[in-house]
Amino acid sequence: MEPSGSVAAQPGPPTPLVMVNGINKRFGGVRALRDVNLEVRAGEVLALLGENGAGKSTLIKILSGVHAPDGGAIEIEGRPAAFDSPAKSREAGIAVVYQDLSLVESLSVADNLLLGREPLARFGFVRKRALMAQAEAFLAQLGIPLDIKATVGSLPFAYRQMTEIAKALMGEVRLLILDEPTSSLTSDEVRILFDAIGKVTRRGVGVIYVTHRLNEVFEISQRVTVLRDGANAGTFVTADTDMKRLVNAIVGSDRLAPAAPRAAPPTTASFETAQVLSLSNVSNDRLRAVDLSILKGEIHGLAGLIGSGRTEILETIFGLRSVDDGTFEIDGRRWLPKNPADAIDQGIALVPEDRHVGLVLDHSIERNVTLSRLPYFSRWGWMQQRAAGKRAETAISRLAVKAQGASSLVRTLSGGNQQKVVFGKWNDPRPRVLLLDEPTVGVDVGAREEIYGVIRHAVRDGTGVLVVSSDLVELIELCDRISVIVDGRVARTLLRGEIDDAEELHHLLQLYQASGPSALDKGASQELPA
Repeated sequence: MEPSGSVAAQPGPPTPLVMVNGINKRFGGVRALRDVNLEVRAGEVLALLGENGAGKSTLIKILSGVHAPDGGAIEIEGRPAAFDSPAKSREAGIAVVYQDLSLVESLSVADNLLLGREPLARFGFVRKRALMAQAEAFLAQLGIPLDIKATVGSLPFAYRQMTEIAKALMGEVRLLILDEPTSSLTSDEVRILFDAIGKVTRRGVGVIYVTHRLNEVFEISQRVTVLRDGANAGTFVTADTDMKRLVNAIVGSDRLAPAAPRAAPPTTASFETAQVLSLSNVSNDRLRAVDLSILKGEIHGLAGLIGSGRTEILETIFGLRSVDDGTFEIDGRRWLPKNPADAIDQGIALVPEDRHVGLVLDHSIERNVTLSRLPYFSRWGWMQQRAAGKRAETAISRLAVKAQGASSLVRTLSGGNQQKVVFGKWNDPRPRVLLLDEPTVGVDVGAREEIYGVIRHAVRDGTGVLVVSSDLVELIELCDRISVIVDGRVARTLLRGEIDDAEELHHLLQLYQASGPSALDKGASQELPA
């Protein structure tokens, strides 16, 4: 019994699972992190936000043992911790899933999940049956629908990404760090991932969730920490904040500007006269009787699940896939895409999903933006260096690329600025048709708005844009028309105003997908309700 008059001690808040105190990090003359603080609690999802270059990746690499901090301290459950290697970080229970996957593509899903920790029999042989059973049970526990026998290299990228996440969760994990985990997932796959995250947090695992998709933050996280220019810009309880406050913290109020007004949407009466490119009954190994038109000065979106044929439509137009049947018209005359060089000659440009495919990272900005237009900058076999340099400087200025100059190596730029350089390749002369495959994957909020501005500027100059995006909110915001793609065919095309929001578009996608190929026979798509 306590003495009379004494007050019972109240239990304090639980010790954080991970505490980061005053972390600093320099790379040469660049201060990447400045007195950064971060706290992760057991069983919670902490969203980590910030523009490219804000310091998120550097902080993750310090927690994972890739980099050592120059100052500050890390605590795990109240005890000091220091990691001089990724192996030490993993021993402490920290698992990281980066955007660049670390899977062995020639091995099965099960082999990847248990790589380095296989159940062994006498004389060191792998107990294959036990390995398969262990992998299958673990995936069933998380609710991740992966075929354990499938070779990883044969899987769509989304399923490889889910394999990487499952691999990270194998073993004794206390803190799971996910870096842009939904960048290539459909909405259904995102739901599977979120369910798996819910299961591991209920076991007491803490999660740091890095994303540029702010709508996900409100669905998955309990708290949010924002970094800006290598320093803390705020920590928020998710339920007590809103999108505007987060965007303000991420980019700074001085950089927020009203969105540019959108042009009036095209009308059905203007289609034939305004067509810059049309496809009629186009078929190949992935497409089936595709009818599609792109208008001058419009943004036409392609919505569909992964594997629906969205990207293959872009690849066919750009000459990367052969055509078995059907016709193309560009500016009213018949044309057949033979190869990318032929497409470029016709004024068609492609920004691929993987920006690294469209760039030579160890070359300068100048070389990259002139690479696709070499005939314009060469005479008698000699490069016109002054003209090429002027074009690069113009692209840097017009696209607001953050770089020291045209001679800067592309590898040194942030993801958003690398993406702008890809756009810069097609900036002058303006293309007739601009094909965009997931143009804002992995870029931050500020860079995303700048890329939208680049797209809208091209449209104002008369370019027709065809854009593939898994971000349905992005399609609703950007596009004048949206075509729903299912099983290599156009199921339906909607004008702006015919669909209210991303939820309605998602419902429509699910409806057409569930109906199966038979419902996509000519005329059948019109019978399906929106």
